[in-house]
Amino acid sequence: MKKNYTELGIVNLMKIRTFRPFIGQHCETTVTGSLLNQLNIKLSEPMMFGLGEGLGYIFWNMKSMDFPFIGGRVKPMSLTKSLARNLNLKLDMKETTSLKKAWINAKELLDEDIAIGLQLDCYHLEYFTKQIHFAGHFVAMYGYDDYYAYLVDTKQQGGLVKNSLKKLELARSEKGPMSSKNLVYSLRKVEKEYNLLEAIVTAISNNAAEYINPPIKNIGYKGILKTSTELKKWFKRSRDIKYEFCTTAMIMEKAGTGGALFRNFYRDFLKEAYDITKLEYIGEAYCMFIEIASLWTETSQLIDGAGKKNSESLIDKACDVLIELSEKEFSAMTILQKSPVSR
Repeated sequence: MKKNYTELGIVNLMKIRTFRPFIGQHCETTVTGSLLNQLNIKLSEPMMFGLGEGLGYIFWNMKSMDFPFIGGRVKPMSLTKSLARNLNLKLDMKETTSLKKAWINAKELLDEDIAIGLQLDCYHLEYFTKQIHFAGHFVAMYGYDDYYAYLVDTKQQGGLVKNSLKKLELARSEKGPMSSKNLVYSLRKVEKEYNLLEAIVTAISNNAAEYINPPIKNIGYKGILKTSTELKKWFKRSRDIKYEFCTTAMIMEKAGTGGALFRNFYRDFLKEAYDITKLEYIGEAYCMFIEIASLWTETSQLIDGAGKKNSESLIDKACDVLIELSEKEFSAMTILQKSPVSR
């Protein structure tokens, strides 16, 4: 697989020739799709999100953070773990605090023509147009040379991209909220084939049960309700209203952290799930998520407007919508928990 490119000043270039990237909207499902492509498993991004039991919510505020984090999905890697389980796939994961071992763990798999997933802090990714610390970001890696790593990121970040190996090392080893210890992972098939219909029903049931039984009040539908009060407090104490609220709105709608993108995914997943299973309760929940997804877009627009106009009244309106969303999501996920398969 290695070739000499001395005329380019590159001694070693290694790329997986048969690699087929999946260019998605969300980082972890983009990586998942790229790894599944190697296994000749073709799924839509919403289907991957649904089979990964990905729908969630968290309002997270720590003193070490510049401003609160609003998350609309389950914690990093939970999606990939659940999807692997539901599709009867083997998920191999390695972590280490050693920078040398971290590179060896990645290189060994790539040299065997196995594409890998990496968890890292996107602050150190040179192709990002906006440098912010977020250690729950994911990329797929399919090659390297003496200076660069060849990666797959989301469509909005450029799809097929490259990053210096030195900065990639910094990104993988960054510490802080949601960070991993130089995580590298891969997927492979086992002998037992999966049944898509059974996997869908199981994933829906599991996700719903998890969502409507949050362990603390800042998670799930309770977290959305909590956000409706915390958002007002945050607005009053904010040091930079425009930056904090416009940035939050942008990543809610485009990166999915707060709900809009992920609710769109789950809506579309439920539509695919209903078409496959023909189960009426899934169709009923799908209709509910059509409205839920649109309300999340409205919320992000209100938060963005509040940031641009320094408008407390728009924050109040966003909070009213969040109260409505908490009720509607609880109702929809309660319906989905009634599925015939449980843990």
